[in-house]
Amino acid sequence: MFLEQFSKDKGQLGSIEVICGSMFSGKTEELFRRLRRAQFANQAILLVKPSIDERYASEEVVSHVGQSWAAQRCQQAQEILEIWKGEQIVAIDEAQFFDPKIVAVCSELANKGARVIIAGLDMDYLGQPFGPIPQLMAIAEYVSKVHAVCVDCGNLAHFSFRTVAQKEQVLVGAVEKYKPLCRSCYQQNNP
Repeated sequence: MFLEQFSKDKGQLGSIEVICGSMFSGKTEELFRRLRRAQFANQAILLVKPSIDERYASEEVVSHVGQSWAAQRCQQAQEILEIWKGEQIVAIDEAQFFDPKIVAVCSELANKGARVIIAGLDMDYLGQPFGPIPQLMAIAEYVSKVHAVCVDCGNLAHFSFRTVAQKEQVLVGAVEKYKPLCRSCYQQNNP
């Protein structure tokens, strides 16, 4: 039964994987690790990033530690289907910034046989579920939650604490605007 799921006779079966966690938890590094393995296996890869994310480079996904990978930029989720040329792997970084249609787009890609690997923040700076990530986690075959280290106490962190006064939900930034905190330190910083 298990072997039949991966049978070549029945065609390539797609899947959805979600890598989620706070800022500085290694989501993009884990995405790159999976892409390197696929690249080693000579699998065709499409890496997509939202147009709003230009923190380090316009045409690349760049991790906080400086690793990079060439990427296509998309304004809307539907554009991913337009640029997909049948690559076996479709990787999407910072998926929380895409519109809600990203859920249907990922389902369609997986139904067509692609392995869809998504990385994104699961919570916003207020500790609330962020954008389409909860729905993507619900439809995914595999979910990996990664953690940062709390910069205040050293415990595992899963909150992205905003260090600037802006209140809008979407505020693209890095260490100049956010720090990872554990639940206890997050509560102490939010009286």
